[in-house]
Amino acid sequence: MSGTTLLINLAGAIALLLWGSHMISTALQRGFGTPLRHWMGRHLNNRWMALLSGIGITGILQSSTAVSLMATSFTAAGTLSLAPALAVMLGANIGSTLVVQLMSFNTALAIPLLIMVGFVIFKLRDNSSFESAGCAMIGLGLMLLALSLLSATLGHIESTPVFHAVMQGLEGDTLIALMVAVMLTLICHSSVAVILLIASLAATGVMTPATAMVLVLGANIGGALPPVLNAGSPVARRLPIGNLMVRVLGAVLAMALLPWLTQTAAKTALTTPQLVVWFHTAFSAVLALMFIWLTGPLARLLERMFVEKERVGDPGMPLYLDEAGLNVAYLGLSNSVRESLRAADMLAMMLDRLCVLFETLEQRTADEIRQVDQSLDLLSAAIRAYLADLGQDGLSDTDADRAQEILMFVINVEHAGDILSSSLTQLATRRARRGELFNPFEQNHIRLLHWEILTSLRLAISAFLGEDLYAAHQLVNRKEVIRQLEASASREHFKKLREDKNAWAESGDIFQRVLRDYRRVHHHIAAVAYPVIDRLGEDIRLQESV
Repeated sequence: MSGTTLLINLAGAIALLLWGSHMISTALQRGFGTPLRHWMGRHLNNRWMALLSGIGITGILQSSTAVSLMATSFTAAGTLSLAPALAVMLGANIGSTLVVQLMSFNTALAIPLLIMVGFVIFKLRDNSSFESAGCAMIGLGLMLLALSLLSATLGHIESTPVFHAVMQGLEGDTLIALMVAVMLTLICHSSVAVILLIASLAATGVMTPATAMVLVLGANIGGALPPVLNAGSPVARRLPIGNLMVRVLGAVLAMALLPWLTQTAAKTALTTPQLVVWFHTAFSAVLALMFIWLTGPLARLLERMFVEKERVGDPGMPLYLDEAGLNVAYLGLSNSVRESLRAADMLAMMLDRLCVLFETLEQRTADEIRQVDQSLDLLSAAIRAYLADLGQDGLSDTDADRAQEILMFVINVEHAGDILSSSLTQLATRRARRGELFNPFEQNHIRLLHWEILTSLRLAISAFLGEDLYAAHQLVNRKEVIRQLEASASREHFKKLREDKNAWAESGDIFQRVLRDYRRVHHHIAAVAYPVIDRLGEDIRLQESV
């Protein structure tokens, strides 16, 4: 077999290995990532629970990178402190070794069974959970198939002079071997795939145990680099850099002890491929035992090193819509929710400034409302575009419903802001041009509507953020409260106009239009409740029918 053919076969086997790993990770994240994220957010109470959570979730998702992105989003949002997040990553590093352990067994018979059963489960029923489980099993079968192809190809490559020259170069310089493994893992974005490749190379018999262990150390360092490169803000860099620091320190210590480790390995009955697998597991386990007690001091050091910078510029520029979230659906949804809450804060600010405008009729206040509305429109457009990109790789049914809720929330907040800026602000400035203030009767009713709408906005945020069915029903019921307030204010106002023959008809018309527009604002706020009611109400009906 020619050298070109061998290289093509080798590249194809590695590509299939990476694709199988990608299928498993993305399928499980799409199908089960959201419940795992909720469980993780509720149960990370202490370092040991966090460590076990990291092991378990990484063992399920088969991707320590995905767990790193998940924990990073929690720490950046402030819902998870940095110390337990570091413990999660220590566990995630151990969890990634479980996959390697599984792949190290003789799995020739498992390959066709996994692909066949995965296909049957995928086609069994039209359900995202079944589809995700089926895709994951097919991906696992493809990884095992890739390993068998890789082993066969390496068997042919073993006898080539070029292969022996490359391996002799690695044997002569441990630093070169370490850097080769780091770069290869960074390119592949999968330490699992690189460790399996190293084990396959070791099976050819041309690699010493010392070189094999150095390559494993390089793969561990390289596996920590992608989350660091994807991190955007200083706060988001704390966790991945902390994980990288732990792995680098561990690798330096292992390199210093390499002669002793080589002698110890020689006394065992392990073959070189087995040594690769067990050394990878032992390295992560020892690091976890060493650093689990140091997560607190390390977290404080990272917080001093990476201080969150003050945000400047247009407040409508998104702060949390990072590209890393587009690769993991539930992270992207969490980022979108955080930006949606910023949009709701802008709407509340506009309401407060509008209340001041009705009392003072200052042009500066009107300009402030319009500026905030421009920022709100900019932020809303960014969230909508982000959600569109998020759905390109497919979403589970639950995540798709949540994305639709976020979209409807943002659209309704933006429309409410448009009414405040274009209609209500314009009505107030028309009064100002006439040199007339709103009288005490009008201001009193405007303030009543203002406080009721703020209450409804808080309920809308609670229903949206906490997926609170009770708050959603309360919000819908408050539409009648606003209707009665508007009707009462309108009747009393017409009564006063009839009694005061000198009242200006246009002034009365402006107040009536203010009442109508406040009700329109409340209509958009209350609309936030309906997607929550539709989804959660359906879930409750399904549970009751079981």
